[in-house]
Amino acid sequence: MAQKHAGELRAAAVPAVTAKGRGLAEIARDRADAVTRLARTNARRCVAPCSALRIERTSLAAKLDALDVEQVEALRIEAAQDRAAAARAAALADPVTGAMTAFGLPAARADLIAGLAFAGVLEAVACFAWLLALRPATVTEIAVTPAQQGSNAEVTAPVTPAAEPVTPPVSAMEVAVAAMDTAPVLRLPVVEQTDDVTRVMTAVAAGQLRATVTEIRKFLGCSQSRAAAVRKQLEPQPIE
Repeated sequence: MAQKHAGELRAAAVPAVTAKGRGLAEIARDRADAVTRLARTNARRCVAPCSALRIERTSLAAKLDALDVEQVEALRIEAAQDRAAAARAAALADPVTGAMTAFGLPAARADLIAGLAFAGVLEAVACFAWLLALRPATVTEIAVTPAQQGSNAEVTAPVTPAAEPVTPPVSAMEVAVAAMDTAPVLRLPVVEQTDDVTRVMTAVAAGQLRATVTEIRKFLGCSQSRAAAVRKQLEPQPIE
């Protein structure tokens, strides 16, 4: 219907040619009558000079000439009407159909093929849209850490004795020992080792730490060998 409406708009833009005179059939009847009367007039004979016969012959010849001119004009107008009708028919036809009829296809079959092609495109687009709409939605789960979860509990920091000296949690020696966990136990400075032993003893006495190598390693943030050395210092020394 859209193609038909567009064709009607194009056809309306073609100028119409209207006939202003008589039709060819009426002109042909009058011309035949004039030819017959002229033939009869020419067949008549006058012995004496007959002016009335000459006048009648002249008037019939002039009338025949006028009818010939009118017939030519009617033919010209009819040809213009035929051209306008052809242009109007071409404007009504779909451009795609007109291009297909150039290959020898009938106009009706070309219209059917073009309509089926457009309908197939529309159906394919609709099916693709339904596939997108019915596709299962992917839910992205965001891992929530305990720090992001809301809690009403108060955050308390571990209490350390005021007299405990503040030392860096990880020294250069600890980093070297952590990189060589499988190497033999290295001897640490006595002051630093004694300081770690004091911290561990204080934490064990306060009930914040268990005297195991794993707990000591987590508490001091040191290597396994260092934690084993500190655990060994916690053991009671035999009395000599």
